[in-house]
Amino acid sequence: MEDEIIPPTPSIEMEDPSVIAPDSDNPVERIEPVDEEARPRAVITIRRRIPGSRLDKYLHGRFPKVSRTTIQRLIKGGDVSVNGRPTKNSYEMEDGDVIEIEFPPIVPYDVAPENIPLNIIFEDDFVMAINKPAGIICHPASRTQGGTIANALAYYCKSLSKGSDAFRPGIVHRLDKNTTGIMIIAKTDEAHWRLALQFENRTTEKVYQAVVHGNPEFDEDLIDIPIGQHPTVHDRYVATGFAERIGGKFERKLSKSAVTRYRVLKRYEGFTFVELYPKTGRTHQLRIHMSHIRHPIVGDPFYGGRHVSIRQVTSKPEDSNDPFFTRQMLHARRLKVMHPIHETPLELEAPLPADMQQLIDLLEARPKGGRTVSRKS
Repeated sequence: MEDEIIPPTPSIEMEDPSVIAPDSDNPVERIEPVDEEARPRAVITIRRRIPGSRLDKYLHGRFPKVSRTTIQRLIKGGDVSVNGRPTKNSYEMEDGDVIEIEFPPIVPYDVAPENIPLNIIFEDDFVMAINKPAGIICHPASRTQGGTIANALAYYCKSLSKGSDAFRPGIVHRLDKNTTGIMIIAKTDEAHWRLALQFENRTTEKVYQAVVHGNPEFDEDLIDIPIGQHPTVHDRYVATGFAERIGGKFERKLSKSAVTRYRVLKRYEGFTFVELYPKTGRTHQLRIHMSHIRHPIVGDPFYGGRHVSIRQVTSKPEDSNDPFFTRQMLHARRLKVMHPIHETPLELEAPLPADMQQLIDLLEARPKGGRTVSRKS
């Protein structure tokens, strides 16, 4: 995801039993925390029937720090019972039902510090901003994985926010492995939740730059196309319309709105330099949206782009025809937020990476050059 938000509250796997708070004043339910050394548990007594309320959706509402997927897994695994018996995700609660839920055990974990260089753009006692390079992921996906931005931060910073789980200390939002540019990091929990709230409320200003294949029809346009998980390919996402082409039963997965405005900065023969302004932060949103309008990002074969050689850029027979630009030419150029503690505007900018600047320089050096487009906002 070009700018996926990392929620500020810890997941239940890292939470303590105090997250299960009594709610004796609620006329619908009564929650009793049950302390155990191994696994936190809770008992909920339903005082009034809630028509049409599924058990999994209800429990996710009562324990918002636990994802609905985790809740569903607990129900299927028998860790949730109603009146002493296992049940289904779709069960609708009745008056007098007693729900018992046993959460996963608390498993402490620390990201291992690694001496990985960081290009720091800004830093104070509460936040820092880095210019993320290509080829590095933001955080580990498992306990054995290293070489990530999170590992580098653990080495550099004395303190970081806890983030949404132990694998993501300090990380408020993330960029794809091969996307470069501005990332803001939270050093304290307060800074984290205040920043995350800005991303969630869409009050941040994000500007990306990219080189795409072909020339878009319009100098500026808005792409308002929902996206969601690919029905069969892991870690891939698609825009509305794809599911209908392979079978309507997959359409239910494409339910999240996604909006991107783009503006042409300069046109070249076969390529265009664009700025992208995402209004939402869906996974792979910018890559999918540009692919959807048939102008995929250069170097992004996952979504229809192609690896490009220097000869394909310069059209000179003497230049190498081996693939040279082999990662997506996408860069998070600017990010504007309110400082989470000082409440003053904080505008951060990262210069283009060397490979992307080289591509633009080669395009500029073509005999015909390119035509500059007006930079009206």
